[in-house]
Amino acid sequence: MSIRGVVRRAAGSLIHRGWSAIRTAGAVSPANPAGYRFRRLGDGACLSFPVGAIFGEAWIEIGEHTLVGERVSISAGMGPGVDLGPDSIVRIGGSCSIGRGSHIVGHQSIDIGDHVFTGPYVYITDQNHVYDDPEIPIGRQWPRNNPVVIGSGSWLGTGSIILPGTRIGRQCVVAGGAVVRGEFPDHSVIAGVPAKVVRRYVPGDGWLPSHLNGARAEHPEPGTAGIADPVEAVRAAGTAGIAEPAETVRAAGTAGRAGTTGDVEHAGILSSAEHPVPPGTAGSVQRVAPA
Repeated sequence: MSIRGVVRRAAGSLIHRGWSAIRTAGAVSPANPAGYRFRRLGDGACLSFPVGAIFGEAWIEIGEHTLVGERVSISAGMGPGVDLGPDSIVRIGGSCSIGRGSHIVGHQSIDIGDHVFTGPYVYITDQNHVYDDPEIPIGRQWPRNNPVVIGSGSWLGTGSIILPGTRIGRQCVVAGGAVVRGEFPDHSVIAGVPAKVVRRYVPGDGWLPSHLNGARAEHPEPGTAGIADPVEAVRAAGTAGIAEPAETVRAAGTAGRAGTTGDVEHAGILSSAEHPVPPGTAGSVQRVAPA
């Protein structure tokens, strides 16, 4: 290896070691002076370096062993130096993981449960602009707050947006890119713009599509799939003006197997007295010329 290659390798190793040391020193933890500013920063919690925009720490709680990724912004209130009252505004539970580049913007109440994981670039806020007055610029109209709750054990996919007033239940999945507003029950898969429930977990049945409304799908008994009521089939055929209802009768009898003859007699289409069925031919009907 040339001298230039040796120098380049040594310089690269030195830079990586230095950057690793900077990241370790710059991370915010309970033992770090920057961690003292938080209302609560649990044991083992860490905000990775480089840290995003953080202000209103006195109204922010982060639970034990929660990892906040690089460049994550967490804020409480409109800006630094504002008294927001005695209660916390942003509460992040224990053992959570907040993906890099995400934003948690609190003004009234954001409550994130334990074991919540997010992908990168997730946006969570409890405040939104309003456009009530069409004569005033939207940015100058006073925004409206609505609390946000994210249940324990949930996962928020990359780039998902959680809007004010959203309440997500426990153990929910939010698909990447979803724009979420409203209330969603426990064990839901939420996707789309606007987001809706596309799948739910039902004990005993597992994960079901949302169109089943949490109910078990009805499965036909073995051997009965596709069997129609032969009487109704014959009646429908006659009503529709079909030239040869006997063909429908034969099809219905073949599908319905045993007991078809009695059904046909009851329907008044065929009379066993006029057209007796020979012994041993139950389950089929002779062709009868139309009247």
